[in-house]
Amino acid sequence: MAGIVTYVKESFEELKNHVSWPTWAEAQNLTVIVAVFSIIFSLAIWGVDTVLSKVVTLYFDWING
Repeated sequence: MAGIVTYVKESFEELKNHVSWPTWAEAQNLTVIVAVFSIIFSLAIWGVDTVLSKVVTLYFDWING
């Protein structure tokens, strides 16, 4: 149990004194970038899923004649 307490204390110490946090403006810009790429990526996955489902449907329609 003492090992866990030591780990948590050292983790908070690391976060307080050794991590460089972005400014508020940088955090906002990075959030917008992540949101935009998430939307683009989800649209790409949706497009591929749509195309592949149509291909599979056509294939099964073709083999069932």
